[in-house]
Amino acid sequence: MGSSPTLAFTLGDPRGIGPEVIVSAIHRLRATYPQSGVRVILPPDNRPTLPADVEVHVLAPAGSRQNLGQMAWDDLTAGRFSVDALDLAIAWGMAGEVQGIVTGPVSKPALHAAGALFPGQTELLQDRTGAQRVGMLMAAEPSGPNQPPLRILLMTTHMALRQVPTALTQTLIRDQLTLLNEALIEGWGIPKPTLALCALNPHASDGGLFGDEEATLFAPVVSQLQAKGIAVEGPFPADTVFRRALDGRADAVAVPYHDVGMAVFKSLAFGAGVNVTLGLPFVRTSPDHGTAFDLAGQGVADPSSAWAATELAYRLAEARP
Repeated sequence: MGSSPTLAFTLGDPRGIGPEVIVSAIHRLRATYPQSGVRVILPPDNRPTLPADVEVHVLAPAGSRQNLGQMAWDDLTAGRFSVDALDLAIAWGMAGEVQGIVTGPVSKPALHAAGALFPGQTELLQDRTGAQRVGMLMAAEPSGPNQPPLRILLMTTHMALRQVPTALTQTLIRDQLTLLNEALIEGWGIPKPTLALCALNPHASDGGLFGDEEATLFAPVVSQLQAKGIAVEGPFPADTVFRRALDGRADAVAVPYHDVGMAVFKSLAFGAGVNVTLGLPFVRTSPDHGTAFDLAGQGVADPSSAWAATELAYRLAEARP
């Protein structure tokens, strides 16, 4: 187990609530884990009060003039800042200078305006690091006794629903379940994780009445992984599979597409959830919410999810060799 990891923080879109919730999380991190190292990337017009030992890096968006006044943020400049900050944090992670990255929420239109044509930060991180496979795990860890964890892996992420059946292959399902199993062993310290696989079709197709993906894609992979000693069960219908996690019978649920998992996760854990990218050379977490432009700058943004992302990043980074 490593000790005293250093975390890097990116604010996400500077127009949203990312700056305020990330700064709040940094203060709480230094108070809770004073041995932690902290680096944060700030724009030139946002210089919040931070603990004295926090390493601050000021970064002006590419193509803009750095100044200490109010910048004229638009999609282009905000997107450039978001991408440049991510690239800098990724470089630190790849060099081993930081063991984890906590990213604030970004605006996808702003990313695209800046030329980063990715559906989100997860896909950008995979591209920049060259990771062969990544997983998008939504995690809400227990905050009190008798509260079960809720961990949901999205086997496909940001794509149109009509593209999901084509994207789901035995290879993808097998890789995602294997990645999830490895992450729970190495990062969460669960020696023998139990995984529940969510079906694609209603009622897990009811023996082929509503599709055949459960028989042709899911069942063969489950058998293959069980033969390798991985405790995966299913596929179970979407309307019952999450009870297995909430009842403590599964350490995580793997779902076939974004909304079937996110609808449940945000209904049960919004504000306490964390987006974890599995498969990277370093730890990466993010709050489970978006930019919330309508709340920015009013002092009312809830930093709970940013803190949950920070605490989980620290724990996962500390657990790495």
